[in-house]
Amino acid sequence: MMRNLVTSLFEHERVETTDAKAKEVRSVAERLITLAKRGDGGVAARRRAARVVRDRKIVKKLFEDIAPRYADRPGGYTRIVKVENRLGDSAPLSILQLVKEPVTFKERKARTEDDGSAVPRREPAKPVEQAVARSEAPAEAAAAAGEAEKAENA
Repeated sequence: MMRNLVTSLFEHERVETTDAKAKEVRSVAERLITLAKRGDGGVAARRRAARVVRDRKIVKKLFEDIAPRYADRPGGYTRIVKVENRLGDSAPLSILQLVKEPVTFKERKARTEDDGSAVPRREPAKPVEQAVARSEAPAEAAAAAGEAEKAENA
């Protein structure tokens, strides 16, 4: 059943089926398109694709028409569009189709310290100060703080 759906998808470039079947067929179809892209049209790659797609004409279409269309796309060759439920058993239906739009990449902004998008780094506490602060008794720490205030006021 999956082989027939994948073959129909490559033949018609869109198939209407249930959600669950569409999600399963999507992974098989994308794997075959990737194989066709990387296979360079070799015999071994065509034979691997022919294990799933049983029609030689569709295998030829996959390697000569569909794979070159997605040469610049890193993945995501198919799209699932949900449509209404089926009348008979109320099963959720979807349309599985091959993407026709070219891929567009977003330009990444360079992060700088001045634009506010960078997260300020906190300075780590020095281990010596932490050890001294832990070893002092609270009374001694208060006395040391009092002496520091007297020195600043003088």
